[in-house]
Amino acid sequence: MTEKKKLEEVFKLSGVPEFTFVEPQEYARLFVALRSKGRGVVIEGPSGIGKTTCVLKVLNRLGAELGGNNNIQILSGRKRGDITSIEKMIDSENFGTIVIDDFHKLDENLKLKLSDLLKILADEENEGSKLVLVGINKTGHSLIQYSSDLRNRIDIIRFESNSEEKLQELLVKGEQNLKVDLNVKNEIIKDSQGSFHLAQMLAHHACLRSNILIECDVVTPTTISFETLREFILDDLSVSFSQITMKFCKGQRVKKGSRAPYLHVLYWLSESEDMSINIESALVEHQNHRNSVGQILTKGHLKEHFESDEKYSEVIFYNDETTELSIEDPKYFYYIKNLAWTKVAKKIGFHTVEFTSKYDYALSFSGAEREIANYLQTKLADNEISVFYDNNEQARIFANNVEDYLAPIYRSESRFIVPILSQNYPARIWCKFEAENFKERFGDNSVIPLWFSNCPPGMFDLTNGVGGYTFDPDKDQNSQLDEFAKFLIDKIHQIRIEESSQNS
Repeated sequence: MTEKKKLEEVFKLSGVPEFTFVEPQEYARLFVALRSKGRGVVIEGPSGIGKTTCVLKVLNRLGAELGGNNNIQILSGRKRGDITSIEKMIDSENFGTIVIDDFHKLDENLKLKLSDLLKILADEENEGSKLVLVGINKTGHSLIQYSSDLRNRIDIIRFESNSEEKLQELLVKGEQNLKVDLNVKNEIIKDSQGSFHLAQMLAHHACLRSNILIECDVVTPTTISFETLREFILDDLSVSFSQITMKFCKGQRVKKGSRAPYLHVLYWLSESEDMSINIESALVEHQNHRNSVGQILTKGHLKEHFESDEKYSEVIFYNDETTELSIEDPKYFYYIKNLAWTKVAKKIGFHTVEFTSKYDYALSFSGAEREIANYLQTKLADNEISVFYDNNEQARIFANNVEDYLAPIYRSESRFIVPILSQNYPARIWCKFEAENFKERFGDNSVIPLWFSNCPPGMFDLTNGVGGYTFDPDKDQNSQLDEFAKFLIDKIHQIRIEESSQNS
């Protein structure tokens, strides 16, 4: 009597599927590339779409065709023991076929050595050694950065998200093997976002929650609604992922008035179509976050934060060289894709995640007061508050008409203007230009002056009656600027609370 198939054998949560394997559209090209002697192969694409499974299936088929005489090793960039094996392999000859999964996890020095090895193997047309690298999006691009002439010596195969037809084929195979009828099959297809892994997970739990644990005697329908299925799965995933998500979104700590830059990069990742984003490219679309998210990129804060907890690398991967942020665990993508992000932000302590202005503050000052301006912008930026400070924008200002670039910032793109009103201010051409553009904003409570105590009365008539801060240059400057910066932080924090109340 034939043994009945078990649920976990048909809709697998991990490992290589036996009954539900579906050839992705890249299968034929991969088969030929892996069959070719010596020539290196790089396979890249989002997590969970079947790259590694497909490689193993092709290699098993090739092994069967060769009578089982193929010499194949599967190594992983995640495993420390395997990294030692990879290092030894580099100096070996005729090592057979070696597949390095999660190649992107290796350090830069080892990646460079493997890039050189690929070139050597191709030039020598070595038939006794074949190197196969499997990684996330842009894996091939990162290799070519090490050696531009490598491109024509290797095959780079990019796996795309799987089509709905492929996902349906997988689910139908599972239905046939378990003798079930998935009542939520169409919803699973749409919610899997091209991922075989997610389709397997959703189908597995649909059967589990319908108490179908083994192959049925007759075709049996599942009985769970998709809304209930999703709720069950998200509750399970929350146990694994809630804490690490909250920790990542907070950054080093929740800062008063912060624009929540770490939360936003994770939120953008959750909205991506292929489980990967380039943050620099995302900032072109999200202009209002260019300053706050840009700061954690350029100052290395995002890299430092990502490396501060090894648990982050279990669910996401960040490449500081390319600013590529990618999903490592497809289940985590499903979790963050279904998060109520506004509620998450408020739970953490961020009162709003929607911003109507590019900058919270724009500083206006004469060159003689640059040291003061720099001190203020540093204090505010350290609190993840968006500040327009000209030195931070030099690369963007280059080749632009400076007046056209600056005018909108002072006229409307900053929530508040902070003019540093010293004796030098009225005489400077650019100060006059900036003041001309923000003078109409005195009426909407958007200007917060920093008055120097030694300025003649009446020098700035427009600021009369406007709440600001008096600065005495003859007293301890840092303590005064610290106090003023605290007032500015408190002010923007209060604005966040008010805007949150209006939008709730």
